[in-house]
Amino acid sequence: MRLFRLLKIASVASRHGLDRMLLELEPSGKLVRFYSGLQFWRRFDTPRAVRLRQALEDLGPIFVKFGQVLSTRRDLLPPDIADELARLQDRVPPFDPQLALKEIEKAYGRPASAVFAEFNPVPEASASIAQVHFARLPDGTAVAVKILRPNMGPVIAHDLALLDTFALLLEKLWRDGRRLKPREVVREFAKYLYDELDLMREAANAAQLKRNFADSKTLIIPEIYWDWCTTTVMVMERMHGTSISQIEELRGQGIDLKRLAAAGVDIFFTQVFRDGLFHADMHPGNVFVTPQGQYIALDFGIVATLTEEDKNYLAQNFLAFFHRDYRRVAEIHVESGWVPKGTRVDEFESAIRAVCEPIFHRPLKEISFGRVLLRLFQTSRRFNVEIQPQLVMLQKTFLNVEGVGRQLDPDLDLWETAKPYLERWMSEQLGWRGVKRSLEREAPYWAHTLPQLPRLAHRVLSHTPADITPLFKQLLLEQQKQNRWLIIIAIILAVMAGVLVSFVK
Repeated sequence: MRLFRLLKIASVASRHGLDRMLLELEPSGKLVRFYSGLQFWRRFDTPRAVRLRQALEDLGPIFVKFGQVLSTRRDLLPPDIADELARLQDRVPPFDPQLALKEIEKAYGRPASAVFAEFNPVPEASASIAQVHFARLPDGTAVAVKILRPNMGPVIAHDLALLDTFALLLEKLWRDGRRLKPREVVREFAKYLYDELDLMREAANAAQLKRNFADSKTLIIPEIYWDWCTTTVMVMERMHGTSISQIEELRGQGIDLKRLAAAGVDIFFTQVFRDGLFHADMHPGNVFVTPQGQYIALDFGIVATLTEEDKNYLAQNFLAFFHRDYRRVAEIHVESGWVPKGTRVDEFESAIRAVCEPIFHRPLKEISFGRVLLRLFQTSRRFNVEIQPQLVMLQKTFLNVEGVGRQLDPDLDLWETAKPYLERWMSEQLGWRGVKRSLEREAPYWAHTLPQLPRLAHRVLSHTPADITPLFKQLLLEQQKQNRWLIIIAIILAVMAGVLVSFVK
């Protein structure tokens, strides 16, 4: 099956002339002329950007998503290609309206006319995984109905299997393959992609984000109407706004683009560091703006999470970068185990400084984080830095945020905008507020475990020194699923018992 899919990819690439596009990258052009001479019958009157978009559409959802990410990188792509790939964000060819009606009947067990007071079979927007129709509920509420594309599972499974094969070859044949963990990255991407095939999960993501930003004045999340949601159909509040990509229209509405760009940075860091849950598909097709200058987020199929350890690691790194404390950045990488323990911190510090120093206090229009990441990649190769697959989606989202910010306000200083937020967050985590919050979180565990301490102390003190070590191991095994403070206290008691018994003897 993978071989057939690979042959299809090669066929589509050849049909749209993508092989020639790659050859055109050669500066001399001799190879292009030679290759064109061999295939004199092939003529392409369609512009290259259109051919690339059409090829990605023909290849399916994974390749469409790849094009969506590329479309935000206008600093790396020629303008014609960036403009054409932007069409993938919300103008993917829709599937037949009759298929949409059949999917609704399959989901509800009755036709759309019996479910909705009104239903427009012509889609309002179409994306790689689903498309959206406008409708009205029986009580007249205006809603957006998202319908999953039929038979998406097998297509995605085949593409992911092919990606896994490519990743395996990278690990075996490329010197850096094992360090970069491409198969783990593919598995991480597959998890998020399969999540998109369950619209109930997407609805739950939207509901959680709405709770997280319930008091926000800068971000609006649509209401979910649960009684009409299934795994293949999701019904949500219909939102009204202007796409973030329509810069001139936003400017004509009197929207403060500089303020909007800064608010976008604040929203991103709030999701990542306060909540540990962030919208990981923030391309312009999923972001709208109200006439009042508020963001509207849509399409919650890819929502990623971070652990407390990930958040603390990232926050410390960002703050060290903002203060240009490159030595601390190097130390954090060593402490976290991302680089070998024998790495010379001073050399790693010097390499990081060489990459990051040139971009500080410069507006976005003068910075390409794509190129910065490339240089960081080269540095990581030199120092054998291990890639963390769980942060791949965060990197993708950060690049999307940068792409949007670049369009809104090319003079935005990303560092100065984000620095106050991160300093405030670190203060709350490590200051007295953080201690208070930790104590409140641990209080139920303390209430459960404190009464057990006298019994544990008696058991430890009633054994001889020779028995203390195996008993201590047993206690750790018994208590490892309970509160970590109890383990610490058990350690102290065990040590004290050993000392006391030694003195008695």
